[in-house]
Formats: sequence, structure tokens, C-alpha cells
Amino acid sequence: MCSSTGSGRVVPSSSVSPSRDSAAKLGFSDRVTLALIAHLLQRQGISEVVAGFLNISAKTRLGLLASAVVLTAAAGASAAPAGRTQHRLAPVRKAPTPAAKAPVQVPVATPAAAPAPGARNSSSGLNLPQNPTLFGAGIPSVVKASAIVNGEVITQTDIDQRLALLAIANGQPIPADQLETLRTQVLRNLIDETLQIQAAKAEKIDVSNDDIDKTVKRVASGVKQTPEQMADYLKARGSSIRSIRRQIEGELAWQRLQRQKIENSVNVGDDEVKAVIARMNAAKGTEEFHVGEIYLSANQGNDAQVQANMAKILDALKQGGSFVGYARQFSEASTAAVGGDLGWVRPEMLPEQLSAVLRTMGPGQISAPVKVQGGYSILAVQDTRKVLTADPRDAVLALKQISISFPKGTSPTAAEPVLQRFAAAAQGSGGCGGADKIAADFHGDVVTSDGVKLRDLPPALQQMMTPMQVGQATRPFGSIEDGVRVLVICGRDEGQSDTEAPTYDKVFAQLNEERVNLRSRRYLRDLRRDAVIEFR
Repeated sequence: MCSSTGSGRVVPSSSVSPSRDSAAKLGFSDRVTLALIAHLLQRQGISEVVAGFLNISAKTRLGLLASAVVLTAAAGASAAPAGRTQHRLAPVRKAPTPAAKAPVQVPVATPAAAPAPGARNSSSGLNLPQNPTLFGAGIPSVVKASAIVNGEVITQTDIDQRLALLAIANGQPIPADQLETLRTQVLRNLIDETLQIQAAKAEKIDVSNDDIDKTVKRVASGVKQTPEQMADYLKARGSSIRSIRRQIEGELAWQRLQRQKIENSVNVGDDEVKAVIARMNAAKGTEEFHVGEIYLSANQGNDAQVQANMAKILDALKQGGSFVGYARQFSEASTAAVGGDLGWVRPEMLPEQLSAVLRTMGPGQISAPVKVQGGYSILAVQDTRKVLTADPRDAVLALKQISISFPKGTSPTAAEPVLQRFAAAAQGSGGCGGADKIAADFHGDVVTSDGVKLRDLPPALQQMMTPMQVGQATRPFGSIEDGVRVLVICGRDEGQSDTEAPTYDKVFAQLNEERVNLRSRRYLRDLRRDAVIEFR
């Protein structure tokens, strides 16, 4: 850099020190011209060219002087008029050797030139305005990267489509105040999913398109759709068939990797299995629970964030969110693929922190997040039963449902006389044979349903119908807005409960699964630790 002294002389700054020999080679005219150019160029903000100028050959120097004078004159010794772009010279670097013959090119930042008179502009036929006003929002970037996992990109679109899957599973939009927290957790799960697929490929485990197609077809048939119809359904709701295929690929890859790399290293001893069977026989008549779990791992660095995520998930579940849906999307346990289902367990089979909470819960209840080794868990109790004891709720029913509706805006007072007559008619129906007549008298509908498990009904109906016999009808239930109905029992088969201890193979499989689950968590933790992950 160069600086100007109070006398108007230009001297090199301390950052660049040309040699005395180089300066001595300059003639008087060169020095005068250099001083003039430096003074003018300094006003243009490019006095740094001077130091470089002192170190180039005379021939090159003369060419540069001529170019600089022309450019400086074009820019004007005084400030350029408003609206005119000022030309600036880039610093000139020292030539490789004094004998270099190639001319030194000085890059110049020039404005876009207007077309010469008579020159044809390719867009002239469009008659476009030179300074157009733009309307509307910019086009969003739907492929903006959010993370790169060992070189594989996860985009915002991937996150949005997976969130849409969660909303579909819940049957309702995700609350706005939970969106960002769930978005963060979805990204974390997509990272884990990517690591699992990559780990499977590293072990030469292949998940073919045929494997994925079969699962997609099975999922679609479960909702009475073809894969093509399901693809249209997902697209219309902000997701895509690609997103669900990716999730299926991740689940299949992880399951196969567990079988090959983890299950083969898990050992369950004969004595352990026999000890469990003995304990179950000793526990006959005690209570066991059908439990679901959502598990998120945590460490010192992210403990607070994981707690916040669990609180958001719990809030969503309390507002009617699908436990199975949230478990599939967020849980880091191996049971995520089956909606977090742990099956039937007794409290003592779980870690102490979870068993203490489970003993206080009943059917339909969801626990607060529980601190466990390595993270946090939310438990959901789907049902309870007595170990190795017959349960009347295992009964299988044949039912007729009679439903009636009310005009919109009907008040409870106006509906009360109708409800009383409806209840009396149902109790005196004489069984399912009179259901159609009652429906006709009240302008209602009848639906017949066989093979209904008593334990699958809502808890309030289970309690009411457990002692009921064939031919009896329930009390009316429902609402004036959505319709009121009664159930009439047409047939009842007492179910066969497991009154004997489970087989050796069943206990062995359960113990094996628990240990595979534990090792899978550790293996995924190691994959995260060794991964190269960039967030964008």
C-alpha cells in the first residue's frame, strides 16, 4: 500500500518495501508520471498499484503507465458525476522475471455496456422494462440442504415431507408452536436413518427396490389403496411416496443389519430362560401391562434440548396425537418400526425407573418423560391383565349398533325426551331381532359387526359390557352433535386366555430382543460418533 504525505509526495507504506535498485532504475519522467498517476489513482482508491509498479521492467512499466493514464483520465481527476460507475484498477503483481515478454494485463471492473447503436439485443422483441418492479414472493428453494451425512444430503424437502407423514398419521395438522421442535427431531431421525442405511451398505447388506415395493404394497393394502393411489394421497397432503420408501428402506436395512451384525453376537443362556419361566409361574395372578414406548437418547451436550423435545411430544400426545405415529417417526429404540410396541410386560421386567412409573398407570394413560440410562422414555399403557389368569375382556362379541341423529342446533333440553324413549326402546328390544324396528321408529341406522374383541372397545364400554349377556343393550352414548347410539349383544364367545406360562421359545425370543435392542442403541451411538455431519 502507499500513502500520501502532507507535501503531496507518494511513498510506499511499510507493508511493501521495493528495493533501492528498483527505485533507482526509474527515470525522472517516470518518477513524475508515477507521482501524478499515484495521486490520481489514490483518489480512486487504488494506490496499492505503486509498490508493484516499482518492481516491473521498464518496457512493461511504460505500457502500464500508458494504460493507467488513459484509465485515470476516463475516470476523471475529480470525483465522478453521480450515477457514473468509477473504474478501479486491481493491484499489479510482481512479474515472474524481469525478462518476461508477455504484457501485464490489468483487470478492470467495468459496468455492463449498453448495446452499440444498431446492434441487435436478443431480448428486444420482448419490449422489457429496464427497471422492472417485481411482484410476489421469491421461489422457495425446495432442495436447500439441511445436513450432509458422510457426503449424503438431507434437504428441507425431506424434512417437510416426513413431517407431513406425521401429520397424516395423527389425522390432524401439527400445532404451530411444536413445528420447529419436531422439525429438529425429524432432522435428527433422518440423520440416524441415513447412518443406518450407510452402515448396512458397508456390510454388503442390500435392500432392493423389490423389497421396498412389497412393503409399500402391503402398507397401501392396509389402508385399502393401491400404491399409485397412496402416492397421490401422500402428494396431496404435502408428503411423497419417496419419503415413505426411504423410511421403509431405513427400517429394512437396520433390521437386516441387526440380524447380521448384532443378533449373532447376542447370547441367551438356557438357565436364564428357565429362570424367567419360573418367575412367571410364581407371578401368576399379578398384573402385567401392554406397553408402548418412545425413547430418545441424550447426553450432557443435548440433555436440555432432548427434554424440550420430549415435552413437546407429550403435549402433542395429550392433544390426541397418535402414539404409534410419533413412536415410528421419533423413537430411537428398535421398537420404532412397530410403533413403539413393547408387548405385554410386567413392571419388574423393565428398568427400575420405568417399572416404578408403570405400576402407577392404568389403561389409556401416558407417562411424563422418564429419565433412564442414556436418555428419556415416555410410556403408554394400552391395556392390563392378570398373568396366567383368564380375563373376561378376552370375550369376542357379535354386535348390532343402532344410531340416531339430531338436527343441527338441537339443544340438550329438546333432545332429552327423545333420548329417554330411545333408551327405553333399546332395553326392551328383546335382542338383536328388534334392532331394525327401533332404528325405523327413530329414523336411525343399524350396523352389524362380528368378531369384536371386548378389550378393543373404549374403556368405559368395556366396563359397562363385561357383565352383559346376549340380548342386552348398552345405555345410549355419544353426543347430540355427532349422534347417539346403543350396542346390542347378539353373540358372545369367552376368549381363551393364556393360563399357562409362555413356551421356552417365546421367552428366549423376548430376552434376545431386549439385548439386541440395547446393543442396537450402542451401535447407533457409535455410528453418530464416527460420522462426518455438516449442518447447513
